[in-house]
Amino acid sequence: MDINFEGKRILVTGACQGIGRDVSIRLSQFKGTVIGLSHMQSQLETLRKENPNIETVCVDLRNWDDTKNAVQSVLPVDLLVNSAGVIYNKPFLDATEDDFDQTFAVNVKAMMNVSQVVAKDMIKRKIFGGSIVNLSSQASEAALKDHIVYCSSKGAVQMMTRTMALELGPHNIRVNSVNPTVVLTEMGKLAWKDPEKAKNMLNKIPLGRFAEVEDVVDSIVFLLSERSSMINGIALPVDGGFLAT
Repeated sequence: MDINFEGKRILVTGACQGIGRDVSIRLSQFKGTVIGLSHMQSQLETLRKENPNIETVCVDLRNWDDTKNAVQSVLPVDLLVNSAGVIYNKPFLDATEDDFDQTFAVNVKAMMNVSQVVAKDMIKRKIFGGSIVNLSSQASEAALKDHIVYCSSKGAVQMMTRTMALELGPHNIRVNSVNPTVVLTEMGKLAWKDPEKAKNMLNKIPLGRFAEVEDVVDSIVFLLSERSSMINGIALPVDGGFLAT
């Protein structure tokens, strides 16, 4: 499948590590002008050294006004990947107010903020073929033990995605989400290194394995591209069949 993003400006949040980092590099390889956003300046510099074609912007997504100003400074943006996210794993009875506030500030509130700035500019420019991809999770549809705040945030992402798709579709802007199972990023490998813990999750995945980063990146690239021009408002599971069981 021939995919080319030449002439497109693409903003990726959470671009310094994991899925965000890899998708930034892939989109640049497909000739897109990529702007990587993160709060980690040193890792942004590392990303730029690895791929000098990627532009970078450093901002803490938890700060509404700073984020809004930072995104406005890199407009216009034709395609958006909301990849930034945090996770605090605690049982329901142990979760704290700070866990909730920090998680929703990044996973939900910042996603709305960034998307509003980008979408308003797309509408102003009367763009045709705008696309936004939100990184969600299988946790948006399946309750996971000790993930009360994370599951709740991804449930919110799911409804935000669908509502955005409904309201932005008439402006020729598509909005979809990618919903992976455990992904073997560096953080994922560390979190699931316990064989017994991993076995319990793998037993629920018909394909019997966790997702590789490229599995998720491939899905994001497809949903951004014109190859998915009639796909809007979906949650695409990249979970080996987890949600089918």
